[in-house]
Amino acid sequence: MKTEQELKPDSRIQIQRLRDALSPEHFREWYRERQYRQNIENGTPYFNGPASVPDPERHSPSRLLKCHRKVFYQQYNAPEETPDPDGIFWFGTKFEEDIAFPFLERAITDSDTYVQNSVWIDFRVETEGDELQIKGETDPLIVDADAVPVLPTEIKTKSSVEHTTSPNRSHRAQLHAYMAGLSEKYDIEMTEGIVMYGSRETMDVEIFHVEFDPKFWEDVVLEWATAHTQYRLADELPPAEPEREWECKFCPFQERCGQGESDYSDVTQYGLLPGCDYPRLKVLDYLEAHDDDRLTPTLAKKYPDLVDQYGVVPWRCPKCASSFNRNLDTSAVGDDSKPLCPNCAEEDHLVELRFPSLEDRQRSTVAGKSSDGDEPT
Repeated sequence: MKTEQELKPDSRIQIQRLRDALSPEHFREWYRERQYRQNIENGTPYFNGPASVPDPERHSPSRLLKCHRKVFYQQYNAPEETPDPDGIFWFGTKFEEDIAFPFLERAITDSDTYVQNSVWIDFRVETEGDELQIKGETDPLIVDADAVPVLPTEIKTKSSVEHTTSPNRSHRAQLHAYMAGLSEKYDIEMTEGIVMYGSRETMDVEIFHVEFDPKFWEDVVLEWATAHTQYRLADELPPAEPEREWECKFCPFQERCGQGESDYSDVTQYGLLPGCDYPRLKVLDYLEAHDDDRLTPTLAKKYPDLVDQYGVVPWRCPKCASSFNRNLDTSAVGDDSKPLCPNCAEEDHLVELRFPSLEDRQRSTVAGKSSDGDEPT
């Protein structure tokens, strides 16, 4: 057998090409394109573009009772700092489609009941001062022969269900939204539902029966939705109030919120954070949703092939008015978000550069067309 060194030049080139192509980045781009094509094939091309910002009064069942600030960032398409946990999403979908649905269909329903994949709900609720809209898609539900819902479900996956003794409060809220919406849509009184958890490790399940609780619905769920609507109407950054402390650890907005390792905190929903290292796909998602913004110098250096299309926002010195569209040495201050002006440093002045706000960027020249938008050095 020939060793790699003994292979013909063309074969070595082919192997090198394959090696170069077998990269994590190439896989992520392939997976993104695969999802794009599947959305078109499934008749849901609207999933391919950035999500539109919902009206302040509109709420998704899946986001009820979540951290106000996280939901706020999500609604405005703030840039996420971590990749999607696609494996978890994929397993959740497969568990619902290949395990939970067949279980309900073949082991639970009888000759008079059936399982339906999902139903859209869209209803309004009057509260003090606001009319809220709740719109979303249910999980599988058991229906009668006329396709009228009998028992809705909320199906979730967890790493383990060993110590799960009750349904998560936000999952109860989601199921309550299903029951309220289905009751109005079908003019019925739906008062019971099921929350089902499946383990991603063992395939064990825990199932909880949930009764509609008017007090929980009005005093907890609708109160949360009303408060969130008020934050949106006031364009006010909501407080960071996760239900559990560990949620911050897995939040894709840690740095922006102030729970990360940088000096940032309580940042609004707009703009890529200077000095922060975002995943490529998240950068693209953000810039597609905000065509009036540009790359930071840090990201321009990391993704130089994006510079021509999106442009770069330069650092600016408040003392000498110099601009810098490159990633600067920040070791002197120990903070990637606040580099020093190299021109002033030569004059023995330590001046921190400033990064313009999104409002300033929106007033500046078209992305990539000014002299500040050249490729970084």
